Formats: sequence, C-alpha cells, structure tokens
Amino acid sequence: MAQIRFPQDFHWGAATAAYQIEGATKDDGRGPSIWDTFSHTPGKVMNGDNGDIACDSYYRYKKDVALMKDLGITMYRFSIAWPRIFPSGTGEINLKGLEYYSNLVDELLAAGIEPVCTLYHWDLPQTLEDRGGWANRDTIDAFVAYSEVIFRKFAGRIKYWITINEPWCVSFLSNYMGIHAPGNRDLQLAVTISHHLLIAHGRAVKRFRELGISGQIGIAPNVTWLEPYSNRKEDADACRRGIAFFLEWFMDPVLLGKYPQFMLDWFATKGVSLEIKEGDMKDIHYPIDYVGINYYTGNVGRYKQDEGLFDYEDVDTGYVKTDFDWFIYPDGFYNVLCYITQRYGNIPLLITENGACYNDDVEEGRVNDTKRIQYLKQHLIQLNRCLESGVNLIGYLTWSLLDNFEWAEGYGKRFGLIHVDFQTLARTRKNSFFWYKEVIRKGGFDL
Repeated sequence: MAQIRFPQDFHWGAATAAYQIEGATKDDGRGPSIWDTFSHTPGKVMNGDNGDIACDSYYRYKKDVALMKDLGITMYRFSIAWPRIFPSGTGEINLKGLEYYSNLVDELLAAGIEPVCTLYHWDLPQTLEDRGGWANRDTIDAFVAYSEVIFRKFAGRIKYWITINEPWCVSFLSNYMGIHAPGNRDLQLAVTISHHLLIAHGRAVKRFRELGISGQIGIAPNVTWLEPYSNRKEDADACRRGIAFFLEWFMDPVLLGKYPQFMLDWFATKGVSLEIKEGDMKDIHYPIDYVGINYYTGNVGRYKQDEGLFDYEDVDTGYVKTDFDWFIYPDGFYNVLCYITQRYGNIPLLITENGACYNDDVEEGRVNDTKRIQYLKQHLIQLNRCLESGVNLIGYLTWSLLDNFEWAEGYGKRFGLIHVDFQTLARTRKNSFFWYKEVIRKGGFDL
C-alpha cells in the first residue's frame, strides 16, 4: 500500500476569520464594519443572513480551542476584527477588543497551538469606508497604525502574521463585481484599491521590521490555475491573464517590485490606469518571510470574446463540482505551486486556505462528509508531489475549522470540519474532522 507522508516539522492547522465566526458585533465596544452594513442591506446576502451571531465564537472560543486541541492541529489561523480594536478605524483603542484576542492567544498557546494572525480579513471599519475606504490613501495610514498596535500587543506571543487576506477579493470581487462589501462596480476603483492594499501591506511589513518584532510576516493571495483547452494562442493568453488576475497582479509587486506589464497593457485596453506615486513600489516590495496561499478551484479554460474584464470561460470537461458549484481540480494545486516557485524562487509557502463546501447535515449524531474527505485527500496528495518537486512548503491550514457565515452566501454553504447548528450553535465533529485528526497524528495517510 502506497503511503503519503509529510516532514516531521510540517505544520498542520485550520483557519477561520473574525466576521465569519465571532458574532457579538455590537458587544464590548466593537464598531460597525462594512460587512455589518452590507449584510444588513436587503438583497446583498443570501436569505438576508448576517454575522450578528455567526458561530458565537466571541463567547465560545474556549470550547472551540478545546476542539482544536482534540483535532491535534499545531497552527490556528484567525483574523482580528479591525473595528473591535478601533471602533472608528482610528483614534482611541478599544481595550476590551484587545483583551478578547489576548485571551484567545493565551488559550491557543496553552493548548500547544501556534497562532497565525491575519490583520485584515475584509472587515473594514465603516467610518473609514465613509471617508472613501481603500480608495483613500488615508486608509493605508490607518491600517499601519492599527497594525502597530497589534504588533506591540502580541510581540513574542504570535510568530506568524498575515497582513491582508485575498486582496483580489477586497479589490475586484468587492469593488468591480460588487459581490462582496462594499458592493461597488467600478473597474478603475478596483484597480486603484488593489494598489493601495499592496502599499498598506508593504508599509505594515516595514513597521513590523522597524519595531523589531520577532516572527514571520507575509500576505495571503487567493490563486487559481487555468489549463488552456487547446494550444491556440488565444486560449493560452486568456488563461494566462486569468491566472495573473489573481496571482501575478498581486505577487509580482510584492516579490519582484513591479506590476506585470502584460496586465498593465490589458487594463489599459479597458481604459484603466494605475497611479503609482514615488516610493509606492519600494514600500510594496519590502521583503517578506513567506507567502500564504489560498487555493480552492481551477479548471480548463479557453478564450471567449467579451467586452468586460474577463475574456476566458471555463470548459466543463467533466470535473466534479463541490456544493459551491466550484470545479474540483487538484492538479491545479500542484501546477500553481510549482509555477509560483519557478517564478519567484524558493520562498516558503504556507497553505493558508484549502477546503470544500459540502452541505451534509447531522444524522444520528454524525456528519458523513465523505466527499470532503476525498477532496482533502486529493489536494494533500498534490502537496506531497510539490514537496517531492522541491516546493518550499511549510504547512497546510484547511478551511475551515467551523461551518460559518460564508459572506454573500450567508449560512447556506458549509466548509467546516465541525458542523454548526446555526439555531442552537451546537458543534458536531464531522467525519472529516476524525480523518484529518488521523492524518495529523500519522503525518500523512495511506492510499
């Protein structure tokens, strides 16, 4: 029987985000975020769902950490809600908010779990959005000031940091496609915001270094892989742009100090330009320690003439889909990680999100999520291939620890290893929880 095994020092973990699990959106001095506003706007979120209660992890974090300890993870990725620390985005610090995260970190460390802290996972304080949000360069300064407070508070206790989660979603999904908060539909705005996010990232990294904080810091883009349907140039070019839209557009400036010219040219054909001020690229290019990688899906793609931004389409070649209607394409995981290594060198990569939506419910006290187990197994095999191929992988954090508020999809999409009954808030460990627990214990699995 073939065996899939990982290095002894490989990190195993799970991930969540503040607005998706915490609830308590009005408690202990927390201010409103753009997601509070967006989710309470009729028609924006499926079924009118919102994050007011979510998984109630603000009050149940000790029980959730106990579940993590039972799972055996060595890393837990969480995010800090900016409006819980600065209710107005800037100004006076809300000490109650800091206390909550301090208690969480202490609980994790006592359980032998390494905290991985994301500074920005989409919950921009509404007061900053009212002043222009990420399109206003003042928000960059506010982010750095907020980051410094967190760095100082948790110096020595948190050793792994992520500045911004999925900048593509913050910029394009939220401000061009309008699917996420704040719901704008303006390509120039989205491109401008993408640049400002990278400046905010780079300046936060610079402040981290200036403060002499021990630990490692990086950014977590979401990536995909599109395999051209044919060897026709238009198919290859369209797929290349489709990948770069997520990957090179954000990673080239951070790791190479410049935007990809072919994407600048492409945006120019859409009447969009980038205003780069003196010092911007130097700030963005400030050295990082690792890159967080979020990968869920990919597919075979081909050119499709379109007056909008996208000029490719997925081709249904028979790949199975998850309950989110995303194609399952494990080979894309291998391909994109090898491509990143080839393009940027041997920088350490931490898989900060990977998982699948399956809406299995509790039956007789169990959740038989066999398809999720198969998804995880397929993707871990690809990670093993990457390690054998020399990719500098340091760990794997699955999404998600808990079923949670899935943004615009509300509570209708379940990604968790732990089922949450959103009426009673009861937690039920799924079969995938027990399978992953064994993978962690053994450092792999048998095929």
